[in-house]
Amino acid sequence: MSEFLSELSTAMAGVVESAGRSVVRVEGRRRLAASGIIWSDDGVIVTAHHVVQHDGEIGVGLPGGELMAARLVGRDPVTDLAVLRVEARGLRAATSAPDEDLRVGHLVLALGRPGRTVQATHGIISALGESWRTPAGGQVERYLQTDVVMYPGFSGGPLADVEGRVIGLNTSALLRGVSLALPAPTLTRVVETLLTHGRMRRGYLGVTAQPVRLPQATAQHLDQETGLLLAAVNAGSPAEAAGLALGDTLVALGGQPLRHMDDLVALLGAEHIDQGVSVRYLRGGQLQEATVVVGARP
Repeated sequence: MSEFLSELSTAMAGVVESAGRSVVRVEGRRRLAASGIIWSDDGVIVTAHHVVQHDGEIGVGLPGGELMAARLVGRDPVTDLAVLRVEARGLRAATSAPDEDLRVGHLVLALGRPGRTVQATHGIISALGESWRTPAGGQVERYLQTDVVMYPGFSGGPLADVEGRVIGLNTSALLRGVSLALPAPTLTRVVETLLTHGRMRRGYLGVTAQPVRLPQATAQHLDQETGLLLAAVNAGSPAEAAGLALGDTLVALGGQPLRHMDDLVALLGAEHIDQGVSVRYLRGGQLQEATVVVGARP
């Protein structure tokens, strides 16, 4: 038994040492530094959005000890991700594990570099689920929860499997009191978009809305208790062009019910930009339908 534990201990230390070569320190806020992952060998770094409070004066501490100035490429607050770039070549980029290989109970390692040296802790995957949306409306490809206790400064660092491959990015800002990691497919999608466009493209209707209860007859007809009352329609917006007006109550977009603001945010993905989408709404007690061409959020 002692031989097995000794071999396991040595193997885990080796994984931390190897994976730690792709973990950097991110100095983007006044208090404790955070961590980041080397995404590509030409200087692309991915970290958590909430640890980069300002666009300028960001420093990255490389595994070799060098401190370099970093430029913010782009950020996505709703998934708590940010992409940085340093003028360096020959860095060791992290590798990702196939998402389909993950199972509840798998051992995982959380790595961080809030100081000069890499730090680590471990646990297991405690829950896996389907895609979900953050409280701010960001799309996350998979629910990935662990029992890992994150230490200060670990946000932005990798959650790795026992082979040192990245399965997610650690963040303390998504859901308080729950150890969640943004899965690798979400990292890939957001990083590639930010590298290409500098920002995340999201759909835009140009409305301000709030949930309201529907009249009883309408609620029974739609099997839906609430809709979204339009409190404002911006001039020149896609909503105005579609004929929507102050006081209308949206009940569906693209055939999907609209009960809460999160429903509307979820349906305004980048794939709908410049596309005509059916919108169903209540006006003067009557259900009506129109087509709105979704714009790109300014």
